[in-house]
Amino acid sequence: MRILLAEDDAMLGDGLRAGLQQQGFSVDWVRDGLAAEREIFAGDYAAAVLDLGLPMKDGIEVLTSLRARKISTPILVLTARDAIPDRILGLDLGADDYVVKPVDLHELGARLRSLVRRSHGQMQDILTCGEIVLEPSSRRVSLKGEPVLLSTREFDLLHVLMLNADRVMSREQLEQQLYSWGYEVDSNAIEVHIHHLRRKLHADVIQTVRGVGYTMLRKQTPA
Repeated sequence: MRILLAEDDAMLGDGLRAGLQQQGFSVDWVRDGLAAEREIFAGDYAAAVLDLGLPMKDGIEVLTSLRARKISTPILVLTARDAIPDRILGLDLGADDYVVKPVDLHELGARLRSLVRRSHGQMQDILTCGEIVLEPSSRRVSLKGEPVLLSTREFDLLHVLMLNADRVMSREQLEQQLYSWGYEVDSNAIEVHIHHLRRKLHADVIQTVRGVGYTMLRKQTPA
């Protein structure tokens, strides 16, 4: 899943991006508040990690502005400001989580996964569609109880489709959820990955809605 990281410290930002990428996140990184506000407003991010002490525009101002414009992207505040009033203010202004630096990268990844699944109405870490089970934290997939080996991109695509089960997703929406900046995407990349998923799972697991996109049904007819 694709997230935005807003952090002005170069060393910390590089470490956070690398650590989150190792956990399967696609990460776009900005270093000032104006860029963070612009990208969250315009982008299709699963979640955002927002530092408060950003140049150009403070993180609190960014958060206030986004929520005032009804932008519902889950936002995790990651900051050195550890005073209780700061935490209360951040949460009251619309942050979905508030974490004080330093943070363990695996905990940060778990918190982001939690925010994303709650934003899609999922209460548990395990996603199911018919007889397909996907575990985001361990990045495992099974069909009828048997493990299914997927490539990184196949897993990520299946994850997005299962989070949005019963909703039709266009090719452009899927690309925005999967690929970070600077990644060269082949024009038929989504179609190729869907072909592989259908072959590894079963032919009807992902349905094509002609002229619109692709969808997975939460309740499926067993193959």
